[in-house]
Amino acid sequence: MLSAYVSVHGAWAVWAAPGLTGRRAVVRLCPVGTEAELPQTLSEAHAVIRDLRAVVRALQERVAELEARLGQNSSNASRPPSSDPPSAPAPAPRPPSGRKRGGQPGHAAHQRLLVPPERVDRVVDHWPAICRHCRAALPPDPGLVVADAVAHQVTALPPVRAEVAEHRLQRLRCPCRGKGTRATLPPGVPGGAFGPRLQATVALLTGRYHLSRRAVAAVCGEVLGAPVALGSVAGLCRATSAALAEPVAAAEQAVRMASVANADETS
Repeated sequence: MLSAYVSVHGAWAVWAAPGLTGRRAVVRLCPVGTEAELPQTLSEAHAVIRDLRAVVRALQERVAELEARLGQNSSNASRPPSSDPPSAPAPAPRPPSGRKRGGQPGHAAHQRLLVPPERVDRVVDHWPAICRHCRAALPPDPGLVVADAVAHQVTALPPVRAEVAEHRLQRLRCPCRGKGTRATLPPGVPGGAFGPRLQATVALLTGRYHLSRRAVAAVCGEVLGAPVALGSVAGLCRATSAALAEPVAAAEQAVRMASVANADETS
């Protein structure tokens, strides 16, 4: 809120916010409009000039600040290139370094490490068919091996297809009373249409990887070969939340009872 005017002289009244000076001053000029308010003495005129000079100085500083903001871009201020206006100059191209593209001589190699032998599922040996020097035929004889084989590992996914198990609940007739009895599902067989591993996968895709329900249904049908409706995805998520409610509550209680909280390996 503006304070009362600093001074009223001539045809203008000068308003300013109290306690602020320079470019942070809030100033306003408004016409007064009566000759009776003109300065009557030389000292009053000098006071008006001083006030108007202060106002002009504050306005000039404010204009300079706004012009400086308009001229800011990613090349002269801490701003991302995406915020540059169309009038911003194009970034200067980097001068050529004289080096070739790619890894430089002497740099440390960065390559994929080989999987240890116990993790290899299948080994396929390839033997040279002919000598590259004299073109003679080479038999695949281990006795002719002169050095260790060069390992070339290929990691691939096997064909993924959801397993469908049909549990048939048979009904038998009692030979004594002649009435029928149907079998019940044994322990470990879920009562719903989806097993625990598929349920956990759906919960992982929605909770950890933040996929939408529709995207999760698409992954289940197109990648896993297990069509799942949108409603079933939501139901599996609710069932997982219910199953995890007790261990999550136990973990929260353990944290509250701990003597040290918010600690990690750097504490």
